[in-house]
Amino acid sequence: MARKLEKVLYTAHTHTTGGRDGAGRSSDGALGVKLSPPGSGKPGTNPEQLFGVGYSACFMGAMQIVGAAQKIKLPADTAVDASVSLGRTENDTAYGLAVTLSVSLPGLDRAQAQQLVDGAHQACPYSHATRGNIEVTISLV
Repeated sequence: MARKLEKVLYTAHTHTTGGRDGAGRSSDGALGVKLSPPGSGKPGTNPEQLFGVGYSACFMGAMQIVGAAQKIKLPADTAVDASVSLGRTENDTAYGLAVTLSVSLPGLDRAQAQQLVDGAHQACPYSHATRGNIEVTISLV
């Protein structure tokens, strides 16, 4: 069952033309990107790269919230690297995604770092959206 929003905090509005060989922009002008298919060598980004940046940023925000609640300060050089793979599903009739998030929390005790990562994976809206839908692997590096 889909989660219903009880209170909308923000709504992003975007406009895209041309699909993977087009362009996209946000209504406020903060984002404007040229799009190109992965591996095409053409200038521009692709939806998988945008998804990786979005998921990474959201996950880091969730770690900050979880850290504040648990009184754990995130290191200044905290980083999340995302690998977003596009491929065929097992029956080869559809495309699917898989995501790996590699989380770096240098100097933080490994048990605390794992606690933050686990809590963030429960709190992050991207994790909620992907849970049970695509393969997501999260590891501490």
